Amino acid sequence: MTRLAFIGGGNMARSLIGGLLKTGAAASSIRVAEPQAQARDALGREFGVVTFAENRLAAEGAEVLLLAVKPQVMPALQAELRDVLQRQRPLLVSIAAGVRLDQLERWFGALPIVRCMPNTPALIGAGATGLCANARVSPPQKAQAQHILDAVGLTRWIDDEAQMDTVTALSGSGPAYFFALVEALEDAAVAQGMPRDTARALAAQTCLGAGRMLAESGEAAGELRRRVTSPNGTTQAALESFAADGLARVAARALAAATRRGAELAAELDAKESRP
Repeated sequence: MTRLAFIGGGNMARSLIGGLLKTGAAASSIRVAEPQAQARDALGREFGVVTFAENRLAAEGAEVLLLAVKPQVMPALQAELRDVLQRQRPLLVSIAAGVRLDQLERWFGALPIVRCMPNTPALIGAGATGLCANARVSPPQKAQAQHILDAVGLTRWIDDEAQMDTVTALSGSGPAYFFALVEALEDAAVAQGMPRDTARALAAQTCLGAGRMLAESGEAAGELRRRVTSPNGTTQAALESFAADGLARVAARALAAATRRGAELAAELDAKESRP
């Protein structure tokens, strides 16, 4: 088993560790750096992994180093980790939203680097993750990175890094769009007199069932929509209302706004570094 070190022991790291252990990874091969003592102790008790308060100690001997910290923390890590990473030259995997490959290379040096964008359903093993790699990543290293993220759901490689901001907007932020839609449907049903617990249960199960149909059938969403829409029926009435209110335009504008914001986050890190 590859020696793997996590820098950061938050929710996403926990989900990845749990997924890897379920696939047969040895707990002894996983090291985690987590500054908060309570969280660090919990990781050790729950998963049996080796934990450290200091990032450098966790990174020593790692073949794959996974950065599971907030984007704004990244620049500060270079002083602590750059030397050990240059000496060991592990595969560096980042799950920080909006942090580009060239920024990671600037902070940590010319290493094989994979940039990933998982989403929160990874916490229950149902994630969707986009990955892209720099030119130094070998095919076996790509397979290593994919194996790690496959442990918590579906993965797809992105050839053009510029599309990673779209990945962030689509699947990274996407669960929040879904929750907002379900929340609106629930409120609308309550406004028509349905008890909230019933409205919530029906809305959630309906979306779960529809999602499974879409994922498991292999059919396009448009085709499934057409099949469930009877001429002049209730579904058609609702869809015509959506169209009249510009649902497609609303979704396109929202995705564009999230994509722009992803690019802005990386630019803000650049600007922060350039300040005296």
